[in-house]
Amino acid sequence: MSLFFFFRRGFNVHRWLNIGAMAAIITLAFTNTVIAQDSAPAQFRIGYQKGSVNLVLAKTHQLLEKRFPDTQISWIEFPAGPQMLEALNVNSIDLGSTGDIPPIFAQAAGADLLYVGMEPPKPKAEVILVPENSAINSVAELKGHKVAFQKGSSSHNLLLQALQKAGLKFTDIQPVYLTPADARAAFQQGNVDAWVIWDPYYSAALLQGGIRVLIDGSQLNQTGSFYLASRPYTEANGPFIQRVLEVLTQADALTLSDRAQSITLLANAMGLPEAVIASYLDHRPPTAIQPLSQATVAAQQRTADLFFANRLLPVKVDISQRVWQPAGQLSSKPSSSKQSSSKPSSSKQSSSNQSSSNQSSPSQSSPSQLPTDQPSIAPTSIEQSSTAKSQTK
Repeated sequence: MSLFFFFRRGFNVHRWLNIGAMAAIITLAFTNTVIAQDSAPAQFRIGYQKGSVNLVLAKTHQLLEKRFPDTQISWIEFPAGPQMLEALNVNSIDLGSTGDIPPIFAQAAGADLLYVGMEPPKPKAEVILVPENSAINSVAELKGHKVAFQKGSSSHNLLLQALQKAGLKFTDIQPVYLTPADARAAFQQGNVDAWVIWDPYYSAALLQGGIRVLIDGSQLNQTGSFYLASRPYTEANGPFIQRVLEVLTQADALTLSDRAQSITLLANAMGLPEAVIASYLDHRPPTAIQPLSQATVAAQQRTADLFFANRLLPVKVDISQRVWQPAGQLSSKPSSSKQSSSKPSSSKQSSSNQSSSNQSSPSQSSPSQLPTDQPSIAPTSIEQSSTAKSQTK
């Protein structure tokens, strides 16, 4: 091309060079974005409970290992949510899934964890049980009786809400804090009068017989289950966490697309009869993992306030300060106020735990930044692992 073209009348060389430079910058930015979106950490440690259907199926099918072949995936099983979040708080795992109450207790204890996703409530999968021949016929009749449940779990919330609805206070019952397995033994031996529990323990007890459901979650206001990660880990690995949740949504969908195989795989993984798993799946339809909406944050805040009002939390907590939204919408850092502190150690509400956790987590947003609806985290692709054994919320 002749130099005359560049220097003919009216041609702006500087403008041409600026356009070229801008194009180069845009190309570089796009390339960096793609690299960031496709990048994955060298290792990923995920906590799960035996009753976590999508996590167990993802583990069994090795969906995360297939989706992230260059990442070493480790699976660590916990008996309940409180123990899992203790491990998350001390950086023994990178991501965990629990019911609604463990993250509230963890926040009150000073843990810097973020809500990175949620599943809508599965109200039929959580119940208060009494023996079939019990004289207790209503929640109001639990007054003065021994009630077994895992402290700081979603069952703790179910019980508190049920008592409030029946016009009782938490102090009107005799709480017996036991892990699910120990609570089941105490219930079967007649050492407690009622048992608050979730699936698959509920379905196992149902199949065994000799029980009666006093109330389930459908008559109460539940907020669902949550996925949590530490703030540093999320801030460093937000896009990766999104893709992990997409894979877990795919895993949950397998209970519909391949129900028979899913029942067999879950039965083998959980060590339970297939009939128990079938009942469990009937109680919990598969749902996409979603970002937290304003409505969910508000409901979780009401739950936290209820626990504080009943003196079951040492401090008030602000849920909105611990919510992360995908697509770069980072929530604000916790304020310097002492609103959600205590000792930043592990919560004392739980017992034994198994560990394996990591380091980073994207921030949070104020309620005004939260979506009013609940767009699902779209499924994407599809599964190495270590193991252990348990099931809880």
